Amino acid sequence: MGILLCAALTACGSTTQPNQAHAAWLAPVGQLLPATPLLLLGEQHDAPEHQALQRETVQTLSQAGRLAAVVMEMLEQGRQTTGLPPSASEAEVRQALQWSDEAHGGWPWMVYGPVVMAAVGAGVPVLGGNLPRAQMRTAMGDSTLDPRLPPDALAQQQNHIREGHCNLLPEHQIAPMTRIQIARDRSLAAVAVAALRPGQTVLLVAGNGHVRRDLGVPQHLPAGLQHHVVMAQAGSNPASPPKHQADTVWTTPPRPPTDHCAVLKQQMRR
Repeated sequence: MGILLCAALTACGSTTQPNQAHAAWLAPVGQLLPATPLLLLGEQHDAPEHQALQRETVQTLSQAGRLAAVVMEMLEQGRQTTGLPPSASEAEVRQALQWSDEAHGGWPWMVYGPVVMAAVGAGVPVLGGNLPRAQMRTAMGDSTLDPRLPPDALAQQQNHIREGHCNLLPEHQIAPMTRIQIARDRSLAAVAVAALRPGQTVLLVAGNGHVRRDLGVPQHLPAGLQHHVVMAQAGSNPASPPKHQADTVWTTPPRPPTDHCAVLKQQMRR
């Protein structure tokens, strides 16, 4: 999801809890978890069921002794819970991660805190994977990032940036914004690879756009590294991600329709 569009969502997430009537969709979560060094779990940021799925995945892997680390898009690289005891309080965890809702306007603690605390309580480190904001301006001007994707994929990524921002960005901003996306994917990949442990799984939690095979993090992984991509999708969609984008599509209850572009236009006018 683009930076501006993320800001256009209501805190880029939902503070409501998953509908308990749909709890059955979580029941077979164990079947989702292949024995893989790296599991990339994508989400729609405004679907609370997807954060519930993340928490369940953390609990299932950690209880099996298989979880090496949780890498999150929602935290900048360098922020981590390493060294905190499983008994650490939410306040202590938030302090270690420098996670305040003011600084994390797009990632409210009440949405992602349960995922973080499930890992900490299991003695599993939570690692920030996203490109630090201080590096974004440099990334925008770094043309060496362009060939990090094949030409067709680069053009497709640029179009996703264009459409993700509701065609409101000036055309001269498309290439720089695409470079930020590529730099973020490379950062997520680097943190995940560094966290790998023999016989265990690193869980990477990020938006669906970051985990897709053809454009996202998998493009920046070492050749031959075994990994599995899951994209969570709210509601059945005839245009489900094809096999070259994800290994598994996890369908959750549909979300109410929201005109994100209308919200973004209003914010840009301000």
